Amino acid sequence: MKKTLLATAIAGALGASAAAQAATVYNQDGTQLDIYGNIQIAYKNVKNERGNFEDEVFDNGSTIGFSGQHIINPGLTGYFKAEFEHQADEEKSNGGINDGDQAYLGLKGNFGDARLGSWDPLMDDWIADPISNNEYFDVSDSSGAALDPFNGDESIYGTDDREGDKFQYMSPVWAGLQFAVGSQYKGDAEEENIRNDSNASFYTGLKYAVGAFSIAGVYDDLDNYDGQYANGETYESGDQYGITAQYTIDALRLAAKAERFDSEQGDADADFYALGARYGYGFGDVYGAYQYIKTDDGSEYLNGDDTANEIVGGVTYNISPAMYTFIEGALRDRNEDEGDGVAVGAVYSF
Repeated sequence: MKKTLLATAIAGALGASAAAQAATVYNQDGTQLDIYGNIQIAYKNVKNERGNFEDEVFDNGSTIGFSGQHIINPGLTGYFKAEFEHQADEEKSNGGINDGDQAYLGLKGNFGDARLGSWDPLMDDWIADPISNNEYFDVSDSSGAALDPFNGDESIYGTDDREGDKFQYMSPVWAGLQFAVGSQYKGDAEEENIRNDSNASFYTGLKYAVGAFSIAGVYDDLDNYDGQYANGETYESGDQYGITAQYTIDALRLAAKAERFDSEQGDADADFYALGARYGYGFGDVYGAYQYIKTDDGSEYLNGDDTANEIVGGVTYNISPAMYTFIEGALRDRNEDEGDGVAVGAVYSF
């Protein structure tokens, strides 16, 4: 769920002043091109499945991005965004820019916003992120539960592509009400398609805001992850549901979430109930989240346990409008305290 957009830093520790860090390299005759990015280097010390701490200095999502727009007419604008990731802690050995992040193009105007390409799932943006879109540690979510029957091995089973090959329409806001509907299409010629035929999944969301309060609900049928997998097993993934409410009081944001992975594998259902808070104290943010997880009897998602409690929290400190540091910690309530740990790091945005 960790995002590497400059917008994450804006929404988190830095505030709106960080928006000025993006460089406009061209702006003429209704066409604009911006370059932006960040360097994120951190240290973590986290317990493994045996209960032993393992530490490393690592890149935490360093990104360089390009965005642009062109005013077609007063009520219609074409736009694009393309982001690329690199390993700032080991740049020479990793060969510089080595991966893509979000990339899409679209049209926006009085009719709403229609886009095509690759970006974060709506379930992340509207449901999970308001709880704990932190620097490194986040609470768990229904996407992780959907991967669990195969021990989360995304590369083998094709479930690592929640973002690509998507089309989405998002409506304008009418009296506080907004909706989104989209699909991910996987053709039978695509290597990451685990099915024997072409397929289009479906997701949708509804959001309502009034004053300082907002509430959002999202459904995703996960239909592209049903089928015959590389190990020969047939897997029916199930569905995701989620609802999140937020309330803002000056510099304090409070959020509550109910999220469910409704499995078609028998005993793999998982429910997630969470509370989150973030407060801007003037020199950064202090934030935390608590989550209660309940699974069906016998589910392997919690290594045989039926319930678990998660706590994550942290604080950021702004060195300048473009640079900040953070420290975070997590308690996962797993066997051998797996996943418990701390992380510290620094971010420079431009």
